[in-house]
Amino acid sequence: MVRLTVGLGVVGITLGLVGVWAGANQQLSAAPPQDWDAVAAAAYLDDRQAWWMEWPRAARDHGTSCVSCHTTAPYALARTALRTAPTRTPSDVERRLFENVETRVTAWQEVEPYYSDTEFRAGKSRESRGTESILNALILTNRDAQAGAFAATTRQALDHLWELQVNVGKDAGAWPWLNFGLEPWETDAAQYFGASLAGIAVGTAADSYVSAARVQHGLARLVTYLSGVADSQHLFNRLHGLWATAVLEDGLTALQQQAVITDTLDLQRRDGGWSLSALGPFQRSDGTSLEPSSDGYATGLAVFVLQHAGVSREDERLMKGLDWLRAHQGVDGSWPASSLNKARDPFSERGRFMRDVATAYAVLALTAGE
Repeated sequence: MVRLTVGLGVVGITLGLVGVWAGANQQLSAAPPQDWDAVAAAAYLDDRQAWWMEWPRAARDHGTSCVSCHTTAPYALARTALRTAPTRTPSDVERRLFENVETRVTAWQEVEPYYSDTEFRAGKSRESRGTESILNALILTNRDAQAGAFAATTRQALDHLWELQVNVGKDAGAWPWLNFGLEPWETDAAQYFGASLAGIAVGTAADSYVSAARVQHGLARLVTYLSGVADSQHLFNRLHGLWATAVLEDGLTALQQQAVITDTLDLQRRDGGWSLSALGPFQRSDGTSLEPSSDGYATGLAVFVLQHAGVSREDERLMKGLDWLRAHQGVDGSWPASSLNKARDPFSERGRFMRDVATAYAVLALTAGE
């Protein structure tokens, strides 16, 4: 695949990172790995995405629904990973989601932004457009990559993305991103998270698209942004920057990549998992204490991204992380996680959002490399 040539020297780093971590000494779990239920995970994800598209609060104009960072975007990535050969046929819920996204892409000038300036406050229309352009492109490029195609609507989605990239100032290379003060996806800091997803989306597109001069110029700005501000980001964001680097084959420098891997492995808990609350300086707005125990979102994210970064699936620490995921799937097919913003009933409408994203990333981690 043709990739950036802006000189950050990432070619060959993957093999080096494998060598850095392959010889580490850490005790394996005494318990044998447990199976996990992919069918139950798929059913849970389909059920939750179907509910989301019917939830009145998620409804938008033109008969569409909002594409969320907690349910819809992770669903699209994980559900694709759960399709089985030889047909790899999307589920009915997936097809509805793709139709929803394509409707908004093709009617881009007519559909209202997720959150408008008039309905909320100044700046929200621009933030909404930037956020949506990234999520639409991510979902469609991921779909096309598995199908071995490159649809016209996917090209349109990517065109919308480039139109909204910031070209000047401290945020040059990034995109406007929704900020409602909600961790970890809708804050000032989350702009880096969004830019990383943009890199993943573009890096997943067809080679012929990525090699185009206009795309290379935009990617050069993005790579400069991702590496230039990475050292000031919390680990949750830096993990996404590492993921984008692996997909783009350019981005964070070799030292930055190694730092993310080191910092992530240092936070692995004795039970083999990771805790979302440890990945950043998060505080709940209701004053309650964050959950310190291992959860499916942080563990799935860490194991998935570390595999993309070149850490072997046979590495003892990754094996422990995978074992944790196999051992903690619920009877409904989901994995646990808790809110960084408020203490919530984990089985309430909003409380389930964290289970949605945890389940998606657990699936991505468990299916990576298979």
